[in-house]
Amino acid sequence: MITRFIYILLLTTLAFGVAPARAQTRQPAQKPVIKPSTNKTTVKTSVTKPVVKNTAKAAAAKSSAKKLGEAAAKVKQDTTKKGGQANTAPNNGSLSEEIVVTTIYKPVLADAVKIRRNPNLDDTQPYKAPVTYTTLDKRVEQNTSIRQLDAMKMPLERDSILANNFVRAGFGSLRTLFGEAYINNGADEALQVGAFAKHLSQQGSDLAKQNESRTEAGIFGKTIGERNTLTGRVNYTRRNNYFYGYDNALVTAPIDPAKQYFNTLSAEGELARNFQDTTRVLTYALKANGYLFSNAYSAKENNVIVSGYLNQTINQFYAGLGASLDVASQKDVAYSLNNSFLRLNPYLKFQGDNYKIDAGVNMVKEFGFSSRFFIFPAVKLEYQVVPEYVRLFAEAKGDVNRTSLRSLSEINPFLNQNINIKNSVDKLDVAVGLKGRLFAGLGFKASVFRNSVSDLPLFLSAIQPMVANPAIPTGNNRFNVVYDNGKARVTGFNGELDYKASDNLNIFGRAEFRDYKLATQTEAWNLPKFKLTAGTAIHISNKVDINGSLLFRGAVKDVNSAGQVVSLKAFADLNGGINYKATKQISVFVQANNILNQNYQTYQYYRNYSFNIFGGAGFSF
Repeated sequence: MITRFIYILLLTTLAFGVAPARAQTRQPAQKPVIKPSTNKTTVKTSVTKPVVKNTAKAAAAKSSAKKLGEAAAKVKQDTTKKGGQANTAPNNGSLSEEIVVTTIYKPVLADAVKIRRNPNLDDTQPYKAPVTYTTLDKRVEQNTSIRQLDAMKMPLERDSILANNFVRAGFGSLRTLFGEAYINNGADEALQVGAFAKHLSQQGSDLAKQNESRTEAGIFGKTIGERNTLTGRVNYTRRNNYFYGYDNALVTAPIDPAKQYFNTLSAEGELARNFQDTTRVLTYALKANGYLFSNAYSAKENNVIVSGYLNQTINQFYAGLGASLDVASQKDVAYSLNNSFLRLNPYLKFQGDNYKIDAGVNMVKEFGFSSRFFIFPAVKLEYQVVPEYVRLFAEAKGDVNRTSLRSLSEINPFLNQNINIKNSVDKLDVAVGLKGRLFAGLGFKASVFRNSVSDLPLFLSAIQPMVANPAIPTGNNRFNVVYDNGKARVTGFNGELDYKASDNLNIFGRAEFRDYKLATQTEAWNLPKFKLTAGTAIHISNKVDINGSLLFRGAVKDVNSAGQVVSLKAFADLNGGINYKATKQISVFVQANNILNQNYQTYQYYRNYSFNIFGGAGFSF
């Protein structure tokens, strides 16, 4: 307020001092003329310079000074610049200028800002149906740990839905006769019942009575209940052969080899509890099996085994007990004896993500013609070296092995009479190795082992000279069983490969290498140091399948009729076959054996069949 008063005072003083000097030249201003307009208010100021007389100069000066003072007191001066430019009014911005507005300001809105939308009074809200909810009465579980995956069911193949039964028959060179049949009740998840029969016979042409045949038949059944599963089977097997091997140096006339056959009637039954995916479960199983065995002479063997186990599982901890009673009787012309065992196997098992430990003992009580008691370790360890690929395993075990007439005849059908019976003992078998897979489809297992065996059984030739009458042959080559009395050491390597590139190609093989350190025998009679078995199955298409197998056995040692050690050469036996499915029910096949046509001997003087081929047809219904 004080600043404004000082400013007005200065202007008044200046006006009174300057106005008289300019009164003589100043022209009186006329009122501005304002022309009204419809859109804008235009103000025009027109100034003319009339002729002023000298007598009127003084009065005009006083009047102008008075008006200037009054205007200064009433008007607030705008000292700002408009648009950045100075005030350029015709009277040089004088405060005495008077502007008269002759029209009223009427604001006008442009069309762009006008609202021309009326409210919608219709009710357009959609109808919402009432929603009801049902709660689930289910416990929420934490699924942070990895659970065992359930096995995925294989889809049924259309061609095998109705083909529950199958028969096949064929013939070929070496008077080969072949036939097999399988019959069952079909697809039933709770009950399976069926029967089978097989026969194969061949007759070689290299030696007299180089004949061999094998016939099998059996029935089986399996029923699955809610908690238990019951299985059973009854089989009958008959094998025929002749003692056609002989030393040419001892034969002075044609001979008629003696015939041998083996009959085996076996039965088996098992009761087991079904698997349950729980952390705490008690599992059990009870099994009984036995057989009646006899040959063409006086050898007989009967065996009954009753076994079972109890196992308690708590999370990843297992505790159990296995037990078996093995009762056997063995007879021949020179002896009749009881050869039985009682076994107990308590164990503990621990299993984690990267390891598995089985710790137990195997207690064996031998009774009958021999009475002994043994305690062996039963320990196995597995550790995952490379996750999901390679596992390291180690095991140590032991057991008592019965010298069984049935088992010996299946290995060597040219046995002599009155085989000496003595049970061997695996005192300690130790093995260390790796197993797993190298990449998808290629599985492997490799291990090195060292076994300590007492009374190791071996086959040794028992050649007898011909009697005076050549029509009564007794001197054909037969084999006795001899034992390495004492402790023998067997060290070696086992390797297995299984390559399954796809469902259409599978290649597998096993190699075995053994080195024998014997106690009393000079050689490991008829035991090879190296053995290789391999095979393949190729699915060419839905109609063509190919199979193949290879057996390579290293050289073995035996004794000839003169008491000299002889060596049987190594050999390779290659077999293969093809099966063609002509229709959904009819198929044809061809099988070839000893493709390399090697004239090798499995045992001394017993040559195998040369190259042979046979074929036939099959029918499914």
